[in-house]
Amino acid sequence: MKKEGINSERWKLDIYDKLLCPVCNGGSTEERSLSVFIRQDGLSASWKCFRATCGWKGSAKPDGVSEVSQAKYVRGKENNQVVKANQAVKVYRKLHEEDLPLEPLCDELVTYFSERMISAGTLQRNNVMQRKWNKKIVIAFTYKRGKVLVGCKYREVNKKFSQEPNTEKILYGLDDIKQARDVIIVEGEIDKLSMEEAGYRNCVSVPDGAPSQVSNKLPDKDEDKKYQYLWNCKEYLDKASRIILATDADPPGQALAEELARRLGKERCWRVIWPKKNETDICKDANEVLMFLGTQALKKVIEGAELYPIRGLFNFKDFFPDIDNYYLGIRGDELGIPTGWKCMDELYKVVPGELTIVTGVPNSGKSEWIDALLCNINDQCGWKFVLCSMENKVRDHARKLLEKHIKKPFFGARYGGSVERMSPDEFEEGKQWLNETFHLIRCDDDCLPSIDWVLNLAKAAVLRHGVRGLVIDPYNELDHQRPSNQTETEYVSQILTKIKRFAQHHSCHVWFVAHPKQLQNWNGAPPNMYDISGSAHFINKCDNGIVIHRNRDPDAGPIDVVQVSMKKVRNKVIGTIGDAFLTYDRVTGEYKDADKEIVAKVVKQQSKKTAIRR
Repeated sequence: MKKEGINSERWKLDIYDKLLCPVCNGGSTEERSLSVFIRQDGLSASWKCFRATCGWKGSAKPDGVSEVSQAKYVRGKENNQVVKANQAVKVYRKLHEEDLPLEPLCDELVTYFSERMISAGTLQRNNVMQRKWNKKIVIAFTYKRGKVLVGCKYREVNKKFSQEPNTEKILYGLDDIKQARDVIIVEGEIDKLSMEEAGYRNCVSVPDGAPSQVSNKLPDKDEDKKYQYLWNCKEYLDKASRIILATDADPPGQALAEELARRLGKERCWRVIWPKKNETDICKDANEVLMFLGTQALKKVIEGAELYPIRGLFNFKDFFPDIDNYYLGIRGDELGIPTGWKCMDELYKVVPGELTIVTGVPNSGKSEWIDALLCNINDQCGWKFVLCSMENKVRDHARKLLEKHIKKPFFGARYGGSVERMSPDEFEEGKQWLNETFHLIRCDDDCLPSIDWVLNLAKAAVLRHGVRGLVIDPYNELDHQRPSNQTETEYVSQILTKIKRFAQHHSCHVWFVAHPKQLQNWNGAPPNMYDISGSAHFINKCDNGIVIHRNRDPDAGPIDVVQVSMKKVRNKVIGTIGDAFLTYDRVTGEYKDADKEIVAKVVKQQSKKTAIRR
C-alpha cells in the first residue's frame, strides 16, 4: 500500500480509516477523503476516494502485490480531474511449505485411509499431510506443479472442505500427467489416490467438486471462473490424446463430466460406466469400486470406458436394440401396414416415419383415396391420425370419412339413390369413431398456416393423443413466405427436410398432397412426379411418390376406375414401382380392387395417351 502512496502513522485493522488520497491530495481543502479498510486477519485491504472528482480505488493482498485490482489514473485538463487509464492483472499468492504448519499423518488418519483401501505408500508419494485447523486435525492435500507448492486443500473426516485463500486453482496430481497421453480425471482427491492403488498414476482430480447442473452457455476463457483450473493446466491437458472422465455417478458428477468434455473436446473424451456394488446400488465413484469390489474391478472400469457421446455422432451399436427389433419383427410394422387393397399391397405399404408425396390433376380423387386409406389402416391396426386439410370444410370431410367407415351414404333420396342411408344409430356410432380416430389442425382466422405451425401442432397431437399419421393437404394452401435470397427450390427442400425429420423423430407417417403444375396440351394421361409445381425435390426427397389418376374417357373403360401409380419407393422391403387400379363407389366413397379385364383395357388406353404425350 505504501508503494501506491497510501501512508498512515498507524495501520488499523477491521475498521474504516480516513487518509489523504495520494491521487487527488484531497483537493484544495486537503480533505481526508480516502477510506481504507484492512481485514482483521490481514488477508486483504481495499481503499476508495470519495471525492466526486477522483473516485480512485483499489485492493491488495499480502506477499507483495498478490491480487491487485486497482485502477491507475492520469490527470485531465481541468484541475483535480482524474481519468481511469487501465486495470492491473491478477497475481496469485505464493505458498511456501515452511509457512504452512503441515505434519505427517497421524495413526488415526492413516487408519482412516487404510479403511478406504489407500496404502501408506500412496499417501506418502502424493505428499498427503495433516494440519491443525480450528482446533481440529484435518487432512491436507498438497497441490503442486513442477514439485512446487501451488495450493493446499483441507478435508475433515466428515467431508467438510476448505482451501488456502488466493491461490491458483490447478488439478490435483498435476505432475503425474506431465507426459501422459492418456489422462484420467476424477472428482475428488481420494478417487485420485484410489486410481493409483489400481495402478493408474496418470490421474488427476478437479479441485472444486461438481456443479448441480450443466450450464446453459459455455463462457469465454476469461469469464470461466468455475473451471479456471482447466485453463491453468492447459499445457498438460493439450498433450493428452485420450481423456477418461471418471466423475461420480450422481447427477452433479455427470454434469461435471459434461462441463469438462465441452471444454476439453468431446472427440477425445471417454467416460466410465460404474459397476454395481450390490444387487440394487451402483458404485458412486472410484473409491467405492476399490472398497467394495477391489483393484481388478477398478481396472475393468477404466479398460471398459466408452467414447463420450457427441450429439449427432453415433455408432451402429447405439442402434442395435432397434435393429434387433427390426430383425425379429417385434413391433409388427417393420414390413409396413397393409393398405387394405390387395392390388396396392404388392406395390406400397405404410411404414411409420416415412414421407409419402401424393399428386394428381385436380378432381382425380387424391384426398378421397387418402381418406379411404386412413379408414382401412384404422380398421386393421387402430391407428389415429391428425388431419391438416385446408380445402375441406369440416362437415364435408366428416361426411366423406363416415361414408367410408359405415359404407352407406350420408344422405338419402337423390344423393344416395337406391342405397339405404346410414341410420341415426349408425351415425352416432360413426361420430364417436370419428372423434376417437381423427384430430384436426385448422386455422381459426383467414391467415395461411406455415409448415412450422402445422408440425408443432402435429407434435402435440402425437404426444397428447398418440396419433401415428399426419395428412397435409395440399401444399399450395400453406403460407410460403420465404426470404428474398432463397429460391423456391431451396425453400421446398427446406420444408420437406423438416417434414421428414418430424416423421422420423415421432415415428409418424406423413402424407403430403401436392398439385402438379398446369400441364400444356394435356390429353388426359396421368402426370408424373416431376410435374409437381415448385420443385423436383418433391420426388427427390420423399420416401414414396404416388400419382392418383381417374379415368375420364368412357371409351377407355369405366369412369369410376382410379389408377394409383407408384412412381417412387425408397424402401424396397415394403413395395416397388408399378400401377394399381381401384374402382370408386361415388355413393359410399368405397374403393375396391378393379377386375382384371377392366384393368387391361385401361392400361392399353393409357399407354396410347402416354406415347402421344411423349
